This record gives sequence, structure tokens and C-alpha cells, in this order.
Amino acid sequence: MDSLFTGKVAVVTGSGQGIGKAVALRLARDGAEVIAADINAETARQTAAELLALGRRALAVTVNVASPAEIESMVDCVAAEFGRIDFLVNAAGVAQTRPFLELTEEDWDRIVATNLKGTVFCMQAVGRQMVRQVPQEVLAQGRAERSYGKIVNFSSISGRRGRSVQMAYAASKAAIISVTQSAALAFSAYNINVNAVCPGVIPTPMWEQIDRDRARLMGAQPGDAMKAFIDKVPLRRAGSPQDVAGAVAFLCSPDADYITGQTLNVDGGFEMN
Repeated sequence: MDSLFTGKVAVVTGSGQGIGKAVALRLARDGAEVIAADINAETARQTAAELLALGRRALAVTVNVASPAEIESMVDCVAAEFGRIDFLVNAAGVAQTRPFLELTEEDWDRIVATNLKGTVFCMQAVGRQMVRQVPQEVLAQGRAERSYGKIVNFSSISGRRGRSVQMAYAASKAAIISVTQSAALAFSAYNINVNAVCPGVIPTPMWEQIDRDRARLMGAQPGDAMKAFIDKVPLRRAGSPQDVAGAVAFLCSPDADYITGQTLNVDGGFEMN
């Protein structure tokens, strides 16, 4: 019996660890062939090995999403190897905890280049490939009755409101919500759905670093910052990478064919907008 995503090809950036890896594994378990794309070649290979162990076709690709040239090279490689791309999940990202008055131009450029520029140009490059896959008669009509691709971007609860010690990160993640809406409009004629998720407190290497940085800045103990955030979650617990992966899988599924331009909080109720 076919799985939900049998025959589908997914590119997941930032899939070497954390939530990105959980997404890659979830899509593979649901039947997709997955490209594990990450700036870290070793972790990309490790994820690809786990995908292959699930019996799915997989490929590890090393890519710095801050480089449009590397993104284009990745898409060319995937198209040549797999023939198509059905899903793009932009999970690659970097965070930083630093007081606003200490923020440097280099900090800003690094964070925005990876989180925002990387997302935009991954959408552009993969979107072009998705459009090439749309039948000519559908292109001529300028509208489609079914989805010809799913793109899921990663924003954050930090994109929902300001952060005095994470200004660049919060700004980049707020901008993801906007570019998701713009891309949804740009791709609407082809029924390529573009949505985003806002993960909340999810214990991952990134969150562990945020916790350590906040502890150092505020004179607290490691674990205190994460606990303080969890105490504000209505469901009274942290989430898991699998919680977010489930939301991404839904947005890639046929059940989400009539959803586009939306940003879904996966945060236990921490934000409600």
C-alpha cells in the first residue's frame, strides 16, 4: 500500500540536526524521497544515512543557503538526480542572543543572510523548478485545480513580537511571515502552496545555545531561561521536534491544498496570533 508521500521528492534545508532532521525523517516515514541539505556535510550525511535506513531514497547535499549560487547548484543536482522537487522545507537558520546596543553589522548580516536571504532564494530556485513541472496547458490557463508543490518556511515565536536581546533574529523571523505571503501570491497561479510555521520552545541544539547565552547575559543558571519560557506556555510543557514535523507534514499533505500564505504557531499556545 502506498504511503502518503510516495513518489514525492522533498528538499529539507537545515536537516543535519534538530527540527530540520525531524522533518526529514517524518517526510521519509510518510513515503517521500528526501534530500538532506545542510551547511555541515557530516551531519547531512548522517541524516541521509538514517533516511536510507528507512528504505527511502535519499541524498546528502552540502549547501550554505546564504549563497544563491550554492542554492542553484543544489537545485540543479536534485533535478538531475531525482527529476523533480515536490516539497521544500526551509528549516536552515541561525540564532543569536546579544543586547541590541551590542549588535554589530556583521551579526546582522550573518543572521539575515541565512534566515531571510536563504529562505527567499531557496524559494525562488526551487519554485522555478516546481513551475517547470506544471503541465503546459495549466500554465496557459494561469490557474490550477490541484497543488503542484508545497513550500514550508520556518519563522519562530520570536517573529511574532520583538526581542530586546535577539533583534536580528526576531526581525529575520518576522520577515519570513511577510515573504511567505508574498511568495504565496507569486506562486498562486500554479497552485504552489507556501506556508510557514512558528516553533515555540523546542529543546534542540539551537535552544540549548539560546538558554546558555541568556544565562550568561542575565546571571542565571543554565536551564533557567528555558524553564522561564516553558512556564509561560499554556500547555505547560516544551514541544518536541516531532510536534513541528507533524505540522510540516500536514502542510505538505493534500489536506492542506487549500491553505496558502498562512503562518501556523506550533508553540503550545505561547503566541495566539
